[in-house]
Amino acid sequence: MKISENKLVILQYKLSVKAENGELELMEETTPEQPLQYFHGMGMMLPKFEENLEGLGEGDKFEFMIPVVDAYGEYEEESVIELPKNIFMIDGEFDSEKVFPGAIVPLVDNEGNRINAEIVEVKAETVQVDLNHPLAGEDLYFSGRIISVTQPTEEELHAMMHHGCGGGCSCDSCGDGGCSGCGGGCC
Repeated sequence: MKISENKLVILQYKLSVKAENGELELMEETTPEQPLQYFHGMGMMLPKFEENLEGLGEGDKFEFMIPVVDAYGEYEEESVIELPKNIFMIDGEFDSEKVFPGAIVPLVDNEGNRINAEIVEVKAETVQVDLNHPLAGEDLYFSGRIISVTQPTEEELHAMMHHGCGGGCSCDSCGDGGCSGCGGGCC
């Protein structure tokens, strides 16, 4: 069976970006034991990711690059903002166990959309956060192998729709390395 719309795709991949020295740096990797699973054509993955896999079948290998413009866009300095420190308080206390430089915290925008933000700096009255996707400004280099392509059962559809994007990633784990490279489709 070939990858096409509404097929359940299970694959193993490596995601790399170019380091400052020009060499590829591994950012994310799945294994045969913990592969990525997604429903093709349902908006779970980056459109260019799916486009590059369209028509491949079980056992096929792939290698492609998604340019920054088709990935997570350019890094935007204006997406690094200051937020009042009080929004990070629980029961009147600042949550320093979860809010520290480098931590990823879930935020909600004015329209109720969930955004994962990286804490840049904790100041006296504010917390500086970076709202850019962790891979913003990067061309994405993918390589891997298709493990299987199947017509999903009703049970698989239900499970996938209610438990994130597969491959060990759910919306509760995005931002800790999960879903970032595979498209972040569940977040």
